Amino acid sequence: MLRYPYFCRLYKEFLSCWWESGIFNSGVWPKRIHDTAQRYNECEAREQTDQSGTQEMHRPQDRDNEAVTKLHIPVMVDEVVRCLAPQKGQIFLDMTFGSGGHTRAILQKESDITLYALDRDPRAYAIAEQLSELYPKQIRALLGQFSQAEALLMKAGVQPGTLDGVLLDPGCSSMQLDAPERGFSLRKDGPLDMRMGGGRYPDMPTAADVVNALDQQALASILRTYGEEKHAKKIASAIVQARSLYPISRTQQLASIVAGAFPPSAVFARKDLLQRSTHIATKTFQAFRIFVNNELNELYTGLKTAQKFLRPGGRLVALSFHSLEDRIVKRFLLGISMTERFNLSARQKVIQALKLGSGRENMEGASISKAPLMWELIHKKVLTPDDQEVQENPRARSAKLRAAIKL
Repeated sequence: MLRYPYFCRLYKEFLSCWWESGIFNSGVWPKRIHDTAQRYNECEAREQTDQSGTQEMHRPQDRDNEAVTKLHIPVMVDEVVRCLAPQKGQIFLDMTFGSGGHTRAILQKESDITLYALDRDPRAYAIAEQLSELYPKQIRALLGQFSQAEALLMKAGVQPGTLDGVLLDPGCSSMQLDAPERGFSLRKDGPLDMRMGGGRYPDMPTAADVVNALDQQALASILRTYGEEKHAKKIASAIVQARSLYPISRTQQLASIVAGAFPPSAVFARKDLLQRSTHIATKTFQAFRIFVNNELNELYTGLKTAQKFLRPGGRLVALSFHSLEDRIVKRFLLGISMTERFNLSARQKVIQALKLGSGRENMEGASISKAPLMWELIHKKVLTPDDQEVQENPRARSAKLRAAIKL
């Protein structure tokens, strides 16, 4: 059943603040907007019960978890391990454990470490708990999202400035994409859910709530901002027309509605980085998934948490899978404000400089406001998977890796 009263109240506040802020391209919302951790603080009293219950709930799925782990291929695993450079006695945080591919690789490189494995997905947490039975001295499983990481680490006895390395791998995992009941994939029919935490917070709005409750202007803004969809208005109009006839509750239902807004020849006209045909609704699904899970704000919060808990000389490795994520990581490491326009033309720089005051001294710093540098980049340029990895694991095709050392 759709949670319209709660949903409308939450998103009315969100959208009003979003439009007032004018932050459409940075992907970072004001802290008070859609802050799931704060809105669900009342659930913290049940946290220990939830976690113990999660263990029992997933006992019958242990074999499934093992199968998922074997099928999952971690992205750029050699580069991740090389950048983290684990050494005996060090402490690490894997902020998106998933099915544990990167964690296993780190432990294979150096087993005498302590590694905190964080994930917001209860199934991933169950896999981490299972792996901690094999590595009882090394792995500490944590259930929560990036915005809850600080509280979880403090509760586990980890103090700020003590971690040697942090791996941050945001977005949707293969495990989630391949499960139709989670509602992430447009190719497999399932409920239009898309919540990375599953049913952990029952009142948290789903993608079905979004497409059925928001007005056309809000839907178009979400598609344009989080999907970088150039046909946002057309798709939003098609969604509003369709839902006037019946509620939109299934993934393939939404995919069909989006496809129906275009000529048949356009449905698979778009190409991915491997020049393979992609469905016209791919960006729509990305946009709603990012919005529902507050992914970009969570990413920024995760980066700040990593900075707080890493020691000087500690290493941060961040994997991103689309331009919105990579833009946030890049700006964060370079100390550039998230609200600042990053790429300005020469003419725009001159105009800004004149507004700030005439003179050459203002020309250089006019376009980009920088905070004191907190990071030394390990690689000057972003790393991407080699051709062989992309052929073996096509989902790695859009991955970008940035790594830095905390100063």
